[in-house]
Amino acid sequence: MSEICRCCGHVLGENLFKAHIFERLVSFFECDQCGYVQTEMPDWLDIAYASPINISDTGIMQRNLSNVSLVLATLTTMNSKKSQVVDYAGGHGFLVRLLRDVGIDAFWADPHSENLVARGFEFDGFGCPKLVTAFEAFEHFVSPAEELGNLLEISPNVLLTTNLIPKPTPRPHDWWYYGLEHGQHIGFFREQTLRYLADKFNLHLLTDGNSCHFFSEKRFSYLSWTFYRKIAKIFPKVLSYDMTSKAFQDHLSFRK
Repeated sequence: MSEICRCCGHVLGENLFKAHIFERLVSFFECDQCGYVQTEMPDWLDIAYASPINISDTGIMQRNLSNVSLVLATLTTMNSKKSQVVDYAGGHGFLVRLLRDVGIDAFWADPHSENLVARGFEFDGFGCPKLVTAFEAFEHFVSPAEELGNLLEISPNVLLTTNLIPKPTPRPHDWWYYGLEHGQHIGFFREQTLRYLADKFNLHLLTDGNSCHFFSEKRFSYLSWTFYRKIAKIFPKVLSYDMTSKAFQDHLSFRK
């Protein structure tokens, strides 16, 4: 039986290569229609997610700090810094707490993890989020188009990070992002894949061509987005100068 692309539904050709994941020999495929590189249908995810955060993810805290700047830059581009934000696949809530600490009205959502540090700010489906984020999540999704549709039910604007796979496609042990040691990364994107998804959902796409990607309902300026990302990275407090941390306000609300 032929494998079907889990992103666009196209019939896949011969496998690119095979690699061991948890002592299983797993086939990898590349879709010649949307460019999505993917494993065979994964049946090892129960093992991979015995712990939601894998032991080799040593960059988790630094990544959350840098994502604060990315969210600020994107909201500034949208002229929406006072808007509600939902962090989907929010893990233990680190980013939500950091965002609230700089003054962003952020909420948490994650069906596969426990909210430890942003308790009380679980997204309940109400409100009007202007932005939903999905950082280092799309490479984990079994059906990325379906998941993007789910995100768009929360907000018409989606900010995500995932490392684009180089071309020609690297061999199994020539690219660290395959994550063979933890088995959680099962699909890899090219800009071609992201543009397929944008067209499918009638969205505009901004991408840095590397790891940061922004789907939006309205068209925003790539130059502005790039400028604000650089400012936020070099001078992180510049974009939040007119914002007030919600840390003490949150503290008081829970005391009541």
